[in-house]
Amino acid sequence: MSKNFFGFLFVSILFVLFAATSFAAPPIKIGALFSVTGPASFLGEPERNTAQMMVEEINKDGGINGRKLELIVYDTQGDATKAVQAANRLIKSDKVVAIIGPSTTGDSMAVIPVVERAKIPLISCAAGIKITNPVKKWVFKTAQNDVLAVSRIYAHMKEKKISKVAIITVSDGFGSSGREQLRLKAPVFGIDIISDETYGPKDTDMTAQLTKIRGSKAQAIICWGTNPGPAVVARNARQLGIKIPLYMSHGVSSKRFIELAGNASEGIILPSGRVIVADQLPDSDPQKKALLSYVNSYRERYNVDGDHFGGHAWDAIMLLKGAIERGGAKPAAIRNELEKTKNFAGIGGTFNFSKDDHAGLTQDAFVLVQIKKGNWKLIE
Repeated sequence: MSKNFFGFLFVSILFVLFAATSFAAPPIKIGALFSVTGPASFLGEPERNTAQMMVEEINKDGGINGRKLELIVYDTQGDATKAVQAANRLIKSDKVVAIIGPSTTGDSMAVIPVVERAKIPLISCAAGIKITNPVKKWVFKTAQNDVLAVSRIYAHMKEKKISKVAIITVSDGFGSSGREQLRLKAPVFGIDIISDETYGPKDTDMTAQLTKIRGSKAQAIICWGTNPGPAVVARNARQLGIKIPLYMSHGVSSKRFIELAGNASEGIILPSGRVIVADQLPDSDPQKKALLSYVNSYRERYNVDGDHFGGHAWDAIMLLKGAIERGGAKPAAIRNELEKTKNFAGIGGTFNFSKDDHAGLTQDAFVLVQIKKGNWKLIE
């Protein structure tokens, strides 16, 4: 009798353990496409690092609705073909419920048809306005639109009575989108573009273009690109003795640009998210708490400050977290809840999505900063 009882008890315990294992909630699989290596690694590496850090923090706190997150990251190397291949792998093999990234406008535009066909929500970390304009049902973004950056620069120029400008833009997705917005918005602000130059993503000398600009009557220069090209422009402008103000896009909003440009970065003005000047913000700023928390957490883990680009991934992960908490982990439910997001104070700004706006930010998402003594200074 006793022997039968213990045998029954042993079998019962095994059954309970097996049941607990069998019915444990599976992880929620989130895909990520970042340019971790290659020319755009200054974007993708902090994005990858931030996403991993945030997922670990969420899991440490118990996950989302009792389920852990599993982050699956692929390196696109800034190559649109690799981005498409990786997106297909995330959807078909890894069975993710959402994707964050890619890091660049070109990669993002390439994967949009993939996620639209598969009906998987994508939160891009790139800036090109065409990513979400016109609105695409399954596509959102966290990087501030380039049109907002253009407006911020032009508004400052108008204050400074600058009306004749030269532009020099890189011939890739980000640069082409920026050039288009620079040209479209110039008349709105009473600005005349009197010199319009371009350079290639791999060019290492822009002296010829800048010599033409120097010979024009431009009162300021706007360079639109991502590292390393803008640093070359800054150094070449210094070498040519060009004294007029030099503005950069938000595409260089990281310490890497200052390192690459060296002394030639001094005095340059650019629009940026608030994260790089978080400690200079007033306590009343609704983003300040999240910004400082992110900067300090990233510094503690990686021994460098969290930056503008890593912030795009912070926002993407936290937007997904909120959507899953509210609606569950099915792709359609995530998409629907993302679109309902209101007043989310993130790293890039305060997001308000709607069926007509999947970018969710206004011009207030940007502040203007100037490089002073090798660091960022908030322009009041």
